[in-house]
Amino acid sequence: MDATLRILEAAGAPLRTETVEVGEAVYRSGHTSGIAPASWDTIRRHRILLKAPITTPQGGGYKSLNVTLRKSLGMFANVRPVRSYAPYVASPHPDMDLVIIRENEEDTYAGIEHRQTTEVTQTLKLITRPGSEAIVRYAFEYARAHGRRKVTCMTKDNIMKLTDGLFHRVFDEIAAEYSEIEAEHRIIDIGAALVGAKPDTFDVIVAPNLYGDIISDIAAEASGSVGLAGSANVGTDIAMFEAVHGSAPDIAGQGIANPSGLLRGAIMMLDHLNLDRLAETIENAWLATLEAGVHTGDITGDKSTRTVSTSEFADAVIERLGETPATLPAAHYTDAEVSVAVRPTPRAEKALVGVDVFLDWDQDGRQPDTLGDALRQRDGDGLRLKLITNRGVKVYPEGLPETFWTDHWRCRFVATGDAVEAGQVVALQGRLVEAGFDVIKTENLYTFDGERAYSLAQGE
Repeated sequence: MDATLRILEAAGAPLRTETVEVGEAVYRSGHTSGIAPASWDTIRRHRILLKAPITTPQGGGYKSLNVTLRKSLGMFANVRPVRSYAPYVASPHPDMDLVIIRENEEDTYAGIEHRQTTEVTQTLKLITRPGSEAIVRYAFEYARAHGRRKVTCMTKDNIMKLTDGLFHRVFDEIAAEYSEIEAEHRIIDIGAALVGAKPDTFDVIVAPNLYGDIISDIAAEASGSVGLAGSANVGTDIAMFEAVHGSAPDIAGQGIANPSGLLRGAIMMLDHLNLDRLAETIENAWLATLEAGVHTGDITGDKSTRTVSTSEFADAVIERLGETPATLPAAHYTDAEVSVAVRPTPRAEKALVGVDVFLDWDQDGRQPDTLGDALRQRDGDGLRLKLITNRGVKVYPEGLPETFWTDHWRCRFVATGDAVEAGQVVALQGRLVEAGFDVIKTENLYTFDGERAYSLAQGE
């Protein structure tokens, strides 16, 4: 951060800054969120945050401050440009130039986890239509504003048909509004492999939170070093800029860290503030520094002429302010702005048609038939047991003996008529508890506008 601020000052950036401390020291001082209340007020007053890499202590229930900042302040879009700087920074993909637009607030990063039985833990994956619409539209608006030719969506909707399926459906709906931009979908596993092997086939990639995080690091490393990539977190009112890479406490204070990732984040901040010429000046000086072979130790290679410290690298960039690169494409920013709002979804007609009751059950050798027969005695009041699954696989009725069983059972009860009332579901749970069953969770089964809104079991 010191090196980055020194470059900004030398370039004449018209910025007034306030410094707030966040991260590990604040966690350990008693603020379990990693940020003090007064710091929230400072950030909300300025609405622009340039954030250095921070450390979240491992263990102890500490939540990631990065995630907390993004979600609490509504910064739904994470923008991560990645390009190659070959031959000056070694890369197997010299033509790489892509942008990853990552959804920033949802998915498994909601961090909602529970241990439910001796053997089983769970995490909730939350995908919303408003969140999906906002990030997908942002990706297409970004592509349009920056002259990009293609947007690729990556999900795993062949498996997660409701959550990832919603994201994919929204992508298809919004893509139809941008006929001049090519749109494609990739399953995330092969998509991630192609980002590492053939990144020049992509232009703009949009993905849910977890996938976007993973492919961002794959892309950054494939470009030559994750230490060169900057990141913007953009919301309706507040924006945060940072390096893609996390903290490295093992080298803190040694003066050997590469400031390029944070500097690239700062350049994105200047562009966001419409200081386009200043952003170009600093980026061109940085590119000229790479061309001159002045490198920190993490990117030292065949084209390096001098390996320098963090401070010396900043000095080299400052010395080249006003220069442009001789070989690498010079930076060019436009006044084009991307603005997308998150909007609520019209209400659908919702009907309750059953309930999945989850049990912690470890009796009678864990025989599904024993459990199923006992549960069927509690049928009634408009609900009947349809099946039991274990880790998503149907084990009753007519399960396979090869299936491994844990102590965590999903018992699907469905309406005997068109629908049931909430009281009937509660009454069923009461009957099960009275019979001695350990009910650890329930999930209501709904239809929305007449369409099934829950997944089938494997084997159902």
